[in-house]
Amino acid sequence: MLQVGFIRENREAVLKGLAKRNLKNAEELVDNTILADEERRTIQTELDTVLAESNKLSKDIGLLFKSGERQKAEILKQKTVLLKEQSKDLTEKLQNKAIELQDLLYLIPNIPNEIVPAGSTEDDNETIFEEGEIPVLHKDALPHWELAKKYDIIDFELGNKIAGAGFPVYKGKGAKLQRAIINYFLDKNSEAGYDEVQVPHLVNEASGIATGQLPDKEGQMYHDAQDNLYLIPTAEVPVTNIFRDVILKEEDFPICKTAYTPCFRREAGSYGAHVRGLNRLHQFDKVEIVRVEHPTKSYEALDSMVNHVKSILQELNLPYRILKLCGGDIGFTSALTFDFEVFSTAQDRWLEVSSVSNFENFQANRLKLRFKNSNGKSELAHTLNGSSLALPRVLAGLLENCQTPEGIKIPKVLVPYCGFELIN
Repeated sequence: MLQVGFIRENREAVLKGLAKRNLKNAEELVDNTILADEERRTIQTELDTVLAESNKLSKDIGLLFKSGERQKAEILKQKTVLLKEQSKDLTEKLQNKAIELQDLLYLIPNIPNEIVPAGSTEDDNETIFEEGEIPVLHKDALPHWELAKKYDIIDFELGNKIAGAGFPVYKGKGAKLQRAIINYFLDKNSEAGYDEVQVPHLVNEASGIATGQLPDKEGQMYHDAQDNLYLIPTAEVPVTNIFRDVILKEEDFPICKTAYTPCFRREAGSYGAHVRGLNRLHQFDKVEIVRVEHPTKSYEALDSMVNHVKSILQELNLPYRILKLCGGDIGFTSALTFDFEVFSTAQDRWLEVSSVSNFENFQANRLKLRFKNSNGKSELAHTLNGSSLALPRVLAGLLENCQTPEGIKIPKVLVPYCGFELIN
């Protein structure tokens, strides 16, 4: 969430940044926010004046009673009754105006970094890096959903029977390979200095608001109405909320966390080959990395996270590319995002496997996540997160790119984790 003072003092810069996002009602939204803040501050001034007058009268009443001037004291007491009514009315107005202002601030996305390219859709994203040879497959090569059926390692129909479309059942070597990839990702993250945590898979409303999933992505989240809890769309939500309402010290930086969780998303896309099999799921596994950084170090940290994800894909020997997302495709909370995509040879298309983002202080403002700087003043921290990695499309890429006439050859780095070299 942007700070209202920043919006008020940098209106034109905010509008320029939001224009890069193609936000149609940006000017109206920003001006309404500034107006609500002005009205809130006016009410606050009125309330402060009334409270100050009431406090003064209370002291005067005490002195009058002590001096025996009871009649004058009673007259002043009547005035304090009126002031209390005014105070109550102004307090209610202030609370309502504060809620109105907060609701408006929740609607304003983060300002993109100046290096974010202009553009409206994913077609306008910039490819900034590409690595790895695209394998030439044998003539009978299959997409992963056919391979899963052929080798009986993932059962999509059984998942549909148990829960519905988008909930696969991993079987035999498929289940072992899934677990192997999770453990490999976690070990790689731990070796890179990320502290592993296990976190709840359900979060409360405050947690969803703090990281920006609510109210922006409310329709995409599974919601338990009885307890008002949400199934997590990513481990980013519970991990980042570890630091909600926390005041750090400068020496605490950097804070690096990693977690494995299943993830749940209600909106899994439309029909067609591009969402078949593992391409788009309602439930999927993901290993996440989260960092809390000093504001002067966050972009250095972002580069480090990008290089870390690159190292994993290099070890898996998967052809991949990195995209810098344009203003129209960047997430609501992000200032800068790099997407990683793996090439699926059997499908002849790129599959997104990771997003690595710097939110600057946007999430921290919602989280009330601050640190004491060298001058002893409180300052908002910066937060970052990335998929390291999302499993479904990594697994899809592995199955398709590593298939041979004899079976699916497991990348060497995963063999110690799964205990086999071939799925046949």
